[in-house]
Amino acid sequence: MRSLSGLLLAALVLAGCHSLPGSSSAHAGASDPRLSAILESGVLRVAVSPDRPPLALKTGQGATVGFDVDIVRALATAMNLELRLEEVPFAELIPSVQSGRADLAISAMTMTPERNARVAFAGPYFVSGMSVLAKSRAITDVGNPSALDLPERKYAAVVSSTSAQFIADVLPRAQLITVADYDAGIQMVIDGKADALFADHLVCSVAVWRHPDAGLSTLATPFTVEPFGIAVPPDAPLLLNLVQNYLATLDHAGLLAQFKAKWLADGRWLAEVR
Repeated sequence: MRSLSGLLLAALVLAGCHSLPGSSSAHAGASDPRLSAILESGVLRVAVSPDRPPLALKTGQGATVGFDVDIVRALATAMNLELRLEEVPFAELIPSVQSGRADLAISAMTMTPERNARVAFAGPYFVSGMSVLAKSRAITDVGNPSALDLPERKYAAVVSSTSAQFIADVLPRAQLITVADYDAGIQMVIDGKADALFADHLVCSVAVWRHPDAGLSTLATPFTVEPFGIAVPPDAPLLLNLVQNYLATLDHAGLLAQFKAKWLADGRWLAEVR
């Protein structure tokens, strides 16, 4: 099997790219200080929130892995840089990029107009949707979310997430409980402290796999369609261009398909988190 860097290089050549970002020609005349600083440092700092399996999660040995992690590791490899993951709560992903703590941010982050007003986005690299995790089939069997807008219902969602905004906008009579991360929300549903968790469909499906005795279920079809992107500083146009081009290269080389097969086809990776 050809190496990752070999596949990337071959795809870049086929695409007509004649220099790699680490070459002297890339440094010459550079007009993006952020990209120049990254290349000079030799390190790509990426903010992640490792509570979004199978996109970003912790193994039993404490390593951070997942579909999103494989993508940014491939980006770092293509840029000939060391990858450094900056682990932060989901609500701190965009602030990490804005403050300069991280060069990029990734973790199942939907590209919304509100977020795009704060950072730029490369992508989408994956399209998912918002779903519901609950112990009651009366909740997960609904086809119209308006049927869930009941004042006695308590719904959990991660703070600053599109799910929390969805509850506030579409289910205004229900009670919104914001949580720091998905694990906290899942546990609230299991313990009966929340009627449901609104979250990404993959997260809900994984929770059902990981807790087979908890009586959890999720929607067959998500309520929404949500494109995931990689957050890039708004004042770094060449970095944005580079990340977007490399995402296209990963797709062209078949590596995105390999990563999807590895993390999204089934639950074999669950052994890594036990």
